[in-house]
Amino acid sequence: MNRIGFYVAGTLVVLMILFSTLFIVDQKHYAVIYSLGEIKEVITQPGLKAKLPPPLQNVVMLDRRVQTLDSPTETRPIFTAEKKSLVIDWLIKWRITDPKKFIRNNTADIRNLENRLSPIVQAAFNEEVTKRTVRAMLATERDKVMQDVRNRLTGDVADFGIEIVDVRIKRVDFSANITDAIYRRMESERKRVANEMRSTGEAEKEKIRADADRQREVIVAEAYRDAQKVQGEGDAKASALFAESFGKDPQFAAFYRSLGAYRATFRSKGDVMVIDPNSDFFKAMRGSASGGAAPAASPAAATKK
Repeated sequence: MNRIGFYVAGTLVVLMILFSTLFIVDQKHYAVIYSLGEIKEVITQPGLKAKLPPPLQNVVMLDRRVQTLDSPTETRPIFTAEKKSLVIDWLIKWRITDPKKFIRNNTADIRNLENRLSPIVQAAFNEEVTKRTVRAMLATERDKVMQDVRNRLTGDVADFGIEIVDVRIKRVDFSANITDAIYRRMESERKRVANEMRSTGEAEKEKIRADADRQREVIVAEAYRDAQKVQGEGDAKASALFAESFGKDPQFAAFYRSLGAYRATFRSKGDVMVIDPNSDFFKAMRGSASGGAAPAASPAAATKK
């Protein structure tokens, strides 16, 4: 029984040692074999590989895919050729091409490389931006700046065991103090334009109002003139008709004038008149002996209270 247990334990130990010597390399990684702290071999081909069991040999995997490094959150402004400060957000794409150089210069931790690479990229942008104007950075030479920074970085990172795949500018903006000044200037300019437009509008309004008032006065005056003209023509025709009619029948004319005098005299029920009923004022009411209407007395003979 002890012999069976010994065989089983031996078999397990052998299997453990065997498994510790085998490892798999996929297409996304490099395999770096260490022997007592020294790089022994770099495996770039995927597949099942073998090594000596620990602690004689150890394996470290390095990602061979393209990595992305973004600009730090707090980026210092860069001065252009016009002494204007710009804040540039950038990113770079890189990948490991020489695992031995990479490990010797940065260890196997990618974060160590990024901490060293970020100031190098920022310095490269400083060198390129200071030679150009704001207009060039915003429009005309943006692509050239990215290409020049990439060419500069290719030489600067040659000892890091990496390759710069691409360099991109994500955003170009003025620094905070300049941005505030620009916004204030834009605001004052917009206010000036608004005040100018309001003044122009007020002037146009007064002009339109004055013209409308003038036209109204002209229209009213012309209408009044035409009304007076029509009224005068009507009065003239009425006077002519009265004269013609009264000339044909004088007694009827006297009777008509008496009716007008009565209408004006007895207009209100509260009026009191004291007059001789036999006076000429009441001839039209009494009638004459011949049956005709006598001329009415002048209204001045009547007294009202």
